[in-house]
Amino acid sequence: MKTRKLGPHNVSAVSVGAMRLSIEGRPSRQDAIATIHAALDAGANHIDTAYGYRIPGEPEAHNHRLIAEALATWPGGDSTKVVVATKGGHLRAAEDRPGRWSQNGNPAHLKLVAEWSLRDLGVDAIDLYYYHRPDLNVPYADSVLALKELHQAGTIKTAGVSNVNVEQLRIAHEILGDALVAVENHFSPAYRASDEVLRLAGELGLAFIPYHSAGGLAQPGGAERFPAFHKIAAARGISVQRLALAWELALGDHVIVIPGTSRPASILDSIQAADDVLTAEEMAALGADVWG
Repeated sequence: MKTRKLGPHNVSAVSVGAMRLSIEGRPSRQDAIATIHAALDAGANHIDTAYGYRIPGEPEAHNHRLIAEALATWPGGDSTKVVVATKGGHLRAAEDRPGRWSQNGNPAHLKLVAEWSLRDLGVDAIDLYYYHRPDLNVPYADSVLALKELHQAGTIKTAGVSNVNVEQLRIAHEILGDALVAVENHFSPAYRASDEVLRLAGELGLAFIPYHSAGGLAQPGGAERFPAFHKIAAARGISVQRLALAWELALGDHVIVIPGTSRPASILDSIQAADDVLTAEEMAALGADVWG
């Protein structure tokens, strides 16, 4: 598996987005663990999770406990070398609003979630802890400062921010300095509000982690809206989702993809994108689909 820099770590270019293993439509616990094991066996060594990944009505940290169990039972290698990134500040909302999310950027809350995450992941320090989504009721700098204090205390090894704009990323970088190693934003051929954040992350030496990487491509109308993606995927004999991951990896050496997965077959398909080298002609055609 090809690797890329995530702060002090070399992680798999295609890593594991674990949200689907804990939310609505999730697989059985046995199948979820089998999916994580399949990814690790194939060379993935970075798992992306969050404290709030659960079905409303059940305890928080479902995903954390699942990952901890999967790592503890993985027979294929040294699970202590797997980088686990988690996030705090974005939660499933009150039970009378099923499926909704809420924000809590209160510094005390972010610190408490970090402590809970330590407990549920079964680690002494969190490899990478993101502020998950800005809370409009709390000054952004105050929330980010909580991550700096967590880093200084040794609770987290590195820090990240998620769902940010350019101004927020600059604020986080100013406050956190070298402790900031990554930014995770929604980004795909169909959703490019984070174009400038991706560029700035590269300039600042940060990893850019896109989520919902293939959103829109396989939906009704996707072939009409993105003909080059579908044509090139068919010519290569690969899934259009895998091609989207390869395209994103080709946008910069600082990009690390975390496709969401709920089956071994899907993560094994995605992992192959790390070895898909796109030609200049293919990149131009795909770029025309995206940017016109």
